[in-house]
Amino acid sequence: MKNNPQKLLLWMTFIMSLAFAVWQVLLNNFVIERAQFTGAEIGILQSLREVPGFLAFTAIFVLLLIKEQAFALLSLALLCIGVAVTGFFPQVLGLYITTVLMSIGFHYFETINQSLTLQWVEKKNTAEFLGKALAWRSAAALIGYGSIWLVMSWLKLDYQWMYAIIGTLGLIMVITIRLYFPTFEQGEVQHKKIILRKRYWLYYMLTFFSGARRQIFMVIICGLYDG
Repeated sequence: MKNNPQKLLLWMTFIMSLAFAVWQVLLNNFVIERAQFTGAEIGILQSLREVPGFLAFTAIFVLLLIKEQAFALLSLALLCIGVAVTGFFPQVLGLYITTVLMSIGFHYFETINQSLTLQWVEKKNTAEFLGKALAWRSAAALIGYGSIWLVMSWLKLDYQWMYAIIGTLGLIMVITIRLYFPTFEQGEVQHKKIILRKRYWLYYMLTFFSGARRQIFMVIICGLYDG
């Protein structure tokens, strides 16, 4: 079948979901068992993880230098590298650095992925495509969870190798799709400035609280577990 940008979007979504799901589901046990984190350190780690998300608007400046498709693949590669090296730094500073590295790739990718989806998917097909993308995300997460069970229960490998395997696999997949898919034409010229609309204030506030409630919940649960 002929390659098209929608397929590229789905494969990038799959890779992101696979790597991030494994990173996230192992994180709390890893930082407590290997790095002896308490609720305080986990709170700092989660705070640092959200800094790249807060600064994701800086993507518009990067787009002055490279095209969105290349930026999305570069961000995805950075995410996979961050995941791959996480297990080799079971110390406070090492985990802070690898988390920020992974988070930069994740948040930049999510930002560019949304932009490319709006450009490459026709408006009448958007709902269908978003449903398909959600299915690919779920499938990737399930595969990631299954791989944890297989690698850590059957092969008896430790956290560092689980992270390394998934991160490296994701990076190989990024390189493969970079070689397999051509560079697609950009639909609309994107604004290279920040645009805020007063009428969207409720959406901005809900988005802010959506991120805050998850991080606070995770830190409290980990603190109770540690106690």
